[in-house]
Amino acid sequence: QVHLVESGGGLVQAGGSLRLSCAASGRTFSDYTVGWFRQASGKEREFVGCITWSGGRTYYADSVKGQFTISRDNEKNAVYLQMNSLKPEDTAVYYCSADRYGDGSEYPIDYDYWGQGTQVTVSS
Repeated sequence: QVHLVESGGGLVQAGGSLRLSCAASGRTFSDYTVGWFRQASGKEREFVGCITWSGGRTYYADSVKGQFTISRDNEKNAVYLQMNSLKPEDTAVYYCSADRYGDGSEYPIDYDYWGQGTQVTVSS
């Protein structure tokens, strides 16, 4: 069992930056690939990016490539999502998720554990 808690969301002006954190407790965190997803109002949950358990490889959705960066600190049981040059279309609830020994999937169904989400609102 892994318990995930996101933090760091808030209101930011377009062009600004936010850093989201995903804190984990429970089983060996380093065994888990962690994914970030977002869900805008009235839309389906979409893949943002992920960082693998082995080697810390990162994968990003085309829509955020070069804008967002994912990193992890296994000593602190945490994963971070650095978001730069934010746009109003980045407004959504952001979720972190965990997939034990995952290869780095973009599909929500492949992730076993989810946080409660944190709201990010980008004003124009």
